[in-house]
Amino acid sequence: MDFELKTFDLADACRQKCDALVALVTEDASGGADPVSRLAQDARKSGDFEPKPGKLLQAWRVDGVAAKRVVIAGAGDGSGKRVQAAVQAAVGALRTKGVKRLLIALPADAGDEAVRAAVTATAETSYVYVATKSKPEGRELERVTIAVPASVTAHRQAFDAARGTAVGIEFARELGNLPPNLATPTRLGEEAKKLAKAQGFRCEVLGPKEVEKLGMGSFMAVARGSEEPLRFIVLQYRGAADSQAPVVLVGKGITFDSGGISIKPAPEMDEMKFDMSGAASVLGTFRALGELKPKLNVVGIIPACENLPDGRAMKPGDVITSMSGQTIEVLNTDAEGRLILCDALTYAERFKPRAVVDIATLTGACVIALGGVRSGMFSSDDALARALQDAGDAAFDLCWRMPLDDEYAEGLKTNFADVANVGGRPAGSVTAAKFLQRFAGKYPWAHLDIAGTAWKGGGAKGSTGRPVGLLVQYLLSQQDSAAAAKAPRRKAAAAR
Repeated sequence: MDFELKTFDLADACRQKCDALVALVTEDASGGADPVSRLAQDARKSGDFEPKPGKLLQAWRVDGVAAKRVVIAGAGDGSGKRVQAAVQAAVGALRTKGVKRLLIALPADAGDEAVRAAVTATAETSYVYVATKSKPEGRELERVTIAVPASVTAHRQAFDAARGTAVGIEFARELGNLPPNLATPTRLGEEAKKLAKAQGFRCEVLGPKEVEKLGMGSFMAVARGSEEPLRFIVLQYRGAADSQAPVVLVGKGITFDSGGISIKPAPEMDEMKFDMSGAASVLGTFRALGELKPKLNVVGIIPACENLPDGRAMKPGDVITSMSGQTIEVLNTDAEGRLILCDALTYAERFKPRAVVDIATLTGACVIALGGVRSGMFSSDDALARALQDAGDAAFDLCWRMPLDDEYAEGLKTNFADVANVGGRPAGSVTAAKFLQRFAGKYPWAHLDIAGTAWKGGGAKGSTGRPVGLLVQYLLSQQDSAAAAKAPRRKAAAAR
């Protein structure tokens, strides 16, 4: 799908030839003389339409409008969140209508936030998975024009960032939706290599022998129960000088999680193909970096394997040795994500990072705590936590900071190793984060638990691509903050 940004007011938009015109109307819209504005005004007076978020008025062949279909969508106060809801409702209503060319006319006072919301909401709502269907039908939208009344130049940066982010989100969704017999650790390594070749990234994919030499005993223990060989993927995006410390993203890549010997219940176990959503989000973020090319350095680390039960699989009671040298007693083999992440977090030290963010579908406890609205965010660094929270708010990809009090680590104590891999049911998402924190003490660190936000179940089952939006926005903010930090020094030098 191609996006373009054009300068049109609603009267101009009415003259554009396309399959459908979506006009966003706010609560305080004064209206105009064009056919769509008149239609909206008449409908409001008669009580047939109110511009609340998600409310729609659909019409066919409106006099004076070149588009076949017209959808008037309520956008409330015109904020980014309300524009997002309006576009989701309108595009959803058009999904089965054979619309290939769509024009979305934003409100007269639309800002960058509305532009970002319109692009990402359109991409999200129009996405259809077809990769493993015999008749790949449903993907209809080919070109989407975002119309803004003001100059295109004023919104270009926000538009380009949103378009690049949308590409990354779709890439992550495609990987997340693939069945586990296709989205194997080997496949993830191949996808990383293809992405690196296409975008000019550095890429290294390590197998079992290389991982063993590194001493990643914790990662290897999880992979032992599967015939699929593990893969340890390292991607590097270089957009700044080599002297600039990188941001490191670590994504959990369990391509299928049966629970191992501590096997999961059968109902909904098929959804455990989404347990590699952290890995998919890292790859999706790198896909967006290839589009946006920000001036910073980013490293992506993905430990990928399956968690299955067989005669070689790790058992409850086993004691394993991590890359850091710390020993771990395995009390529950279904708490495997933290076991592969801890070795990846130790490996991240070699990059001397400015910050490390790990992303994982880690705990059902986080789903209980926050549901599917916000990802759980834990951090040892207040500045990093604020930056991630702000990025999530700006990208409409929300997170919520959770506690990391030392007392929560008490449950991880054991008589037989340095640490246990679980701490009981109470505060399960927090004790999981406390486990990871033991391996992330040499840099600013944050952990995003996306167990509730990475996919949806039921009739809408599928990957959401979250938190690619948050991660991309955070990285772009880091580029901006680095540029801002340099500016005063240049001014001071000039003054001298």
